[in-house]
This record gives sequence, structure tokens and C-alpha cells, in this order.
Amino acid sequence: MQYRTDLKSGNKLSIMGFGCMRFARNLTQIDINKAEQLIVKAVQEGINYFDTAYVYGGSEDAVGQILARNNLRDKIFLATKLPLGKCRKYEDFDLLFKTQLERLHTDYIDYYLMHNLGDTHLWKTLCELGIEKWIKEKKEAGQIKNVGFSFHGIHAEFLKLLDVYDWDFCQMQYNYININYQAGMDGLKKASAKGLPVIIMEPLLGGKLATGLPKKAVNLLKTANSSLSPAAWALRWLWNQKEVTVVLSGMNEISQLEENLETAKDAVPNMLTPEEDKIYDSLIKEINATYKIPCTGCNYCMPCPHNVNIPGCFSAYNVSYTVGLVSGMQQYITSTGSLTEKKYAASNCQECGTCEKKCPQHIPIIQSLKMVRKRMEPFWIKPLVNIALKLRG
Repeated sequence: MQYRTDLKSGNKLSIMGFGCMRFARNLTQIDINKAEQLIVKAVQEGINYFDTAYVYGGSEDAVGQILARNNLRDKIFLATKLPLGKCRKYEDFDLLFKTQLERLHTDYIDYYLMHNLGDTHLWKTLCELGIEKWIKEKKEAGQIKNVGFSFHGIHAEFLKLLDVYDWDFCQMQYNYININYQAGMDGLKKASAKGLPVIIMEPLLGGKLATGLPKKAVNLLKTANSSLSPAAWALRWLWNQKEVTVVLSGMNEISQLEENLETAKDAVPNMLTPEEDKIYDSLIKEINATYKIPCTGCNYCMPCPHNVNIPGCFSAYNVSYTVGLVSGMQQYITSTGSLTEKKYAASNCQECGTCEKKCPQHIPIIQSLKMVRKRMEPFWIKPLVNIALKLRG
């Protein structure tokens, strides 16, 4: 296993992290025995960063049980997240955190995240509740070692969030298809330049870059190097970048763990050859050719004066066709802030045309957003979101 240093704390973190959201389940319950086999083997093989969250149904409980009965807690760095939607008053911070410590069978968290901190408006609301004071108290007590945030919002907000607080680390969605999506490559570089370790989620875009590639893209990779799987190509692209600290993988099979370990064992910055770099360029073109809306995520159309996350809307719409409607809807709800106070949905569009003048692809953005709204904002989505908000709060 290769390790990269968190320059803020000095911790040496495994370049492969274990994302604990996608454990195998027996109907609705996590298969604790299968999860235990994976976690124990992962630690034995050198993985030392484990990421879970309050809202990952049963995950904190499962991770806590497994770490406790195998005496693994002090051998790993444990990350979990504060569910911001449940924070209505200052006392909620402690109530939620106490529950997490109990679930995880621990008295401290190594890496604690503000979960899905999508914009500076939400951070301001948290500050008004006293989050900065609370974090300071927990860090002084040794209950939180490092504090950061995970992000699924629009590009400009990520850049702003990096500067609103003295963060210890951050977590962002990033892969070779999402170079200009959400935080993007320049967000990664800015975070790294500030000395922050960057944790990468969705390296395989929910599995699409492993098993959901177009046939031409698969053949392209086989011709280039038949010994590497599509997943390995995606992971190697990330580890080639020195700014990437840890790449999370939501593994639920031993075979997945073993393949990832094999890929990680010699993954170092700048390992890709010029010929391999060209393969990724061709690969991206093949994937983009399958999109309904030919948006490259360049962000030239942003910011929208009416707060539409145009690239996010188009990306989710395309995913709804290339991967499936459920995956697309999940991405749409997340990237448009449907579960937050400030929304960036296609329905915000006022047809002002500002975006169309800037688009280098000459996409008819206004008409395309109408297509997005029709598919991604059906009549039943608002009641569903309201139910989710009630359950969350």
C-alpha cells in the first residue's frame, strides 16, 4: 500500500480509503459478517482510512461493532459526518455527535466532516447556530482531531468555502469525467495549494466507470492495455495527481478489494506515460458522445444569474440515460440542492439567455433545461423531497 502525507496533521494516509456506504445487505440490514471480512482484510493489507456517515443507514453501527471486536480502532483513521439537515439549534451538534460516538464505539473521530456543505449560505447558517465554537470545544477536548467538509455543490461555491474557515481537509467528487464538475480540477488544486489533504469520492461515478462504459470505450481500454480493468484506469488517473490524498472506494466484495489493492500497490504521482494520457482524452470523447446533451462541464455558462446549476443539471440528465433514472435523480437532487434551503434547479431558469452567449459548445441551453425539468422534476418529486426533509429533520 502506498501512503500520502496529510501535511496539516502529519498523518500518513493510505491512498486507497474504504467508503462504508455500500456494504452488502441482507434485504435492509447490512451483512455484518461480509462487511467484517472486508474491513479486517483491508486493514491487514494497509488501508487505514475508513469513511462513514450518520445518514448511511446502519453503517456507523456496523463499522463500530467490527472495529471494536477486532481491536482495530487505533490502527485506522476514522471519518464520519455531521448531518447538517438535522442541526436546528446548538444543542443538536452535541446530541448527534454523542450518538455517533456511541455507534462507532469510540471517544474521538480522526476526520469529522460537515456533510454535504453545499454553499457559503449554509455555512453562515451553521455559524449563526454556533458551529465554530462547538468545533473549537471538541478539538480542544480531543474528541475531533481534524475537521473538514464534503461537497456536492456548484464550482464557485467550493472555491468560496475553502476560504471561509481554517479547514483541516476536504472531500470532493472527482474522476476523469468530472474534471470540470462540482469542485473540479482547479478546486482540487486550490485545496491542495492551501495545504489541505483532499479525499476523493465517486472515483468510479457510482460504478459507471467500472461496468457502465460504452462498448467503444471498453474496446479502447482493452486495446491500450488488456491487463487493466476500466476501474483500474479510473483509479490510476486519480493517483497520478499529487494533489489527491485518498481515493475512497465503496467495496462490497473481496474481489473488488483485491483488485483495488493490486492497482494501488505501485500508484504514485506522475506515473502515467504521455501515451496513457492520450488514452484518457479518447476515452472521454467516447463517453461524451453517448450523452443526450453534449455538455463538457466547462462551466463557461456559469454563474447563472438565477442560480441554475447548469452543468450539474445536464450531467444528472445524461446520467439518467447512460446509467439509469434512479442514479440520475439521485445526482440531480444532490447537485441542485433540492434538500437544502437554496436550490439550483432547472426550474429556476428565467430564459434570460445569458448562458447561451457563453457556451463554447453552442448548446441550446434554455431548451435543454426545459428537457431536464420535464424529466428530472416530475410532479411527484416535490412531495418526495418534502417527505425526505421531514424524515431528515
